[in-house]
Amino acid sequence: MALAVMAGCASVPPAAPAAPAAATAAVEVEEGSSLERTEQAFARWVKAFAATAREAGIAEETLRRAFDDARFVPRVVALDRRQAEFTQTVWDYLDRAVSEQRVARGREKLAEFSAEVEAAAARHGVPAPVLVAIWGMESSYGANYGDIPVIDALATLGFEGRREAWARGQLLAALKILQSGDIDRARMVGSWAGAMGQTQFLPSTFLAYAVDADGDGRRDIWGSMPDVMASTANFLARAGWLPGQPWGAEIRLPPDFDHGRADAGVRQSSAAWAAEGVQPVADAALPDFTDAAVLLPAGARGPAFLVGPNFRAILRYNNSTSYALAVGLLAQGVAGGSGVHASWPRELPALSRTQLLALQAALNERGFPSGTPDGVMGPATREGIRRYQRSLGLPADGYPTIDLLERLLQP
Repeated sequence: MALAVMAGCASVPPAAPAAPAAATAAVEVEEGSSLERTEQAFARWVKAFAATAREAGIAEETLRRAFDDARFVPRVVALDRRQAEFTQTVWDYLDRAVSEQRVARGREKLAEFSAEVEAAAARHGVPAPVLVAIWGMESSYGANYGDIPVIDALATLGFEGRREAWARGQLLAALKILQSGDIDRARMVGSWAGAMGQTQFLPSTFLAYAVDADGDGRRDIWGSMPDVMASTANFLARAGWLPGQPWGAEIRLPPDFDHGRADAGVRQSSAAWAAEGVQPVADAALPDFTDAAVLLPAGARGPAFLVGPNFRAILRYNNSTSYALAVGLLAQGVAGGSGVHASWPRELPALSRTQLLALQAALNERGFPSGTPDGVMGPATREGIRRYQRSLGLPADGYPTIDLLERLLQP
């Protein structure tokens, strides 16, 4: 996975009722009891969950195959609780995600699996380079899609309790997949958060969008390239992908552009943006969008992009602007296109989580509401920054910097 669990906005099956044992289990894990006691509590949680799954229509044989060898995985809890102190700039992220090596590898993979990828593209209207780019982002073209049993990962998360309702819903979906015969338990592996296969579908996403493209009666996103590509294309198509349109394009902004208008909620046609002085880079033309937004992933000092509905479709796969931009640029490279023309403001360091917390608190104290401080950039924080920037006569790009933090902290 890139920055977030894939397709978090996909439909999720209703979670089974919470089992009383869960609260006790979570406390035991929190208090650091012995592994043996934790495993005993985990076994009780699994037994209680199996009872609710049985009531939801899961057969006894499926429950036996799923839970007879179920294991508590401490590493899953550790990874779920880990919150990185240091954040990453978009250009550092893109340096890795859209490296020359990954672009070259993507071209090789597109040539190697051209029949499977092109068939999925033709069927669902999603370009082959985009499908290959998502494959590259999610599992490095199938080289690393996780090795943790999905049943164990989701049962561990449900037992631990921090995200119990979500984990129970995904676990029930995973049991339905087992029951359908699409995959056996041993091969149903993925990430610590339960995302599965070469393009990292959550179990609920699999139930909603996975496709049997090779006609063998199973939807296999682990080992069947026709199924992998068709399932990914089906997700994007149903997420609103518009055939024949690009994801977006790099642009140049006029000197008097109001950077506060570079916001996902400010959408208009390409013609309307052009009337405001927005221009394409190099000799390209602006994409013909009816509903486009200006994106400034590094603020006013970095590159600018005009993004349309297909960019938003990628966001539904993974709700991270950096991820969606990486997919678009990687697809562009795989297709033989150029990279970003404008320079990134590499002299600007990323704010740490602690610094973002301090910035959010200072904005609130100064009367520029940014929501409850949590050390994570979101729409409320970005709007609070914009209001503060406007009060100083600065470009209102909503981008957090050390300089802005230092100004806010001055008495």
